[in-house]
Amino acid sequence: MFNRRDFIKSLGLTSAAWLSLGDSVLADIQREFPLQNQPLLFFPIRIKGKVSAAGKGIAGVSVSDGRLVVQTNASGEFDLISGSDRDFVFVSLPSGFEIQKLSNGSASFFQRIDKRKTEQSLSFELKKSSASDSNHHFLLLSDTQIQDEYEAHQLLTVAAPDVVKTLASLNDPNAFGIGCGDLVYDKLELFKEYNQSVQMYNIPFFQVIGNHDMDFGVRSDAWTASTFKGHFGPTYYSWNRGEIHYVVLDDVFYLGTGSRYIGLLPEEQLAWLEQDLKTVEKGKTVVVSLHIPTLTGAVKRYPQNDTLGGTVSNREHLYRMLEGYQVHILSGHTHFNDNMINGHVYEHCHGTVCGAWWSGPICHDGTPSGYAVYEAKGSELRWKYKGTGLDINEQFRVYLVGYHKDFPDHISINCWNYDPEWEISWFENGMKKGTPEKILAVDPWSVELHTGPNLPARRTWVEPQLNDHMFFFKPESKENLTVEVKDRFGNVYSKKI
Repeated sequence: MFNRRDFIKSLGLTSAAWLSLGDSVLADIQREFPLQNQPLLFFPIRIKGKVSAAGKGIAGVSVSDGRLVVQTNASGEFDLISGSDRDFVFVSLPSGFEIQKLSNGSASFFQRIDKRKTEQSLSFELKKSSASDSNHHFLLLSDTQIQDEYEAHQLLTVAAPDVVKTLASLNDPNAFGIGCGDLVYDKLELFKEYNQSVQMYNIPFFQVIGNHDMDFGVRSDAWTASTFKGHFGPTYYSWNRGEIHYVVLDDVFYLGTGSRYIGLLPEEQLAWLEQDLKTVEKGKTVVVSLHIPTLTGAVKRYPQNDTLGGTVSNREHLYRMLEGYQVHILSGHTHFNDNMINGHVYEHCHGTVCGAWWSGPICHDGTPSGYAVYEAKGSELRWKYKGTGLDINEQFRVYLVGYHKDFPDHISINCWNYDPEWEISWFENGMKKGTPEKILAVDPWSVELHTGPNLPARRTWVEPQLNDHMFFFKPESKENLTVEVKDRFGNVYSKKI
């Protein structure tokens, strides 16, 4: 006979039944399966709470444990049936409220579940923003990837001060940051130094887990984020700022051996995102940040390479879930810059703060070491890539005739943040002569730095990367030459050669 004890045991395999559990069943579980005797047994945990500001409840706020999403009622109260396999309860911060910070500088939007209690109360006190957040900025820093004292010093004394100057120039009280994964390079004790850099920025930072931020050597992917969670909280979540809905996902899936992983979004996250998006009106702008890009141009540039660790295998399912929204996917991981446009999805794969792993001033596609600066005006998003130590209007590099060994008779241009809406022209003696030809090629400075007998001592394995943002033209005259670039937003940048 299937009695109550059997029913309770079956909860370890089911999830839908939680929602109908009453207090008496919870009490039975606590009595029949004491926590100290059954540490691995699943049991439901009922969490009640309130989201409020200045003591007044806020209605319609999404609250989640990473599996179920519920919304607060008219009084700001929520009731969530979670479980002993969950770590956090977090709010999808509503627009118009400040993003509060933890002591380490990262965003505070979650509370840890006490797994010793089958019933508990967790409440969130928010604070109204002093200024409208309809217009706001955010910075995307990918792959700071520090591995030792030298690289931590570079981050704290070179890269971070550059970010501080950029933030001062923006002077935006609504600014925030996103650390897009590989915050460190396997040395998880260096989260301390990474956190020091975040504290320097004095804006809240949302963190993304990367493949080098994980606890390897554990038995499955489920255990790889313990250290990361201890510093930053959940590995996937959402929040709102102005008219834009932001999402962070964890797409690094550990294979359980060595440090092997693939790019994959597990069903648990997709099911959570499905619920999360039900609260977001169709037509809105949705910004998704994850570490491994869903897709890059490298798939076509290097068709012989295995892409399992460089793209997200089940990306098409993510794209379908995001239909009806204006979508921007923000990623890193590759140490090159790529812009991929696929229907309603624009994916920005960013150059990195560490460049080619702190081996020089550029990534291995020639993109400067640096980060992205985004500006939101209502639902419209604009962006620029900011090279560390460079003016923000430095958006391309020109190489003189003879510098690119594969095209010795041409002037070459690396326009790293290019997409098809950009326009590139060259002028001779004030007359427009034409549009340079876009050719799949390597950056000649990367060739100079990363090949030959004098390889960077820190990373001798770095090699030049073919990219889709090299342009070439053969001038009729070498006198009074000018290259002009206009980005998709109408900003014009020019250089005299």
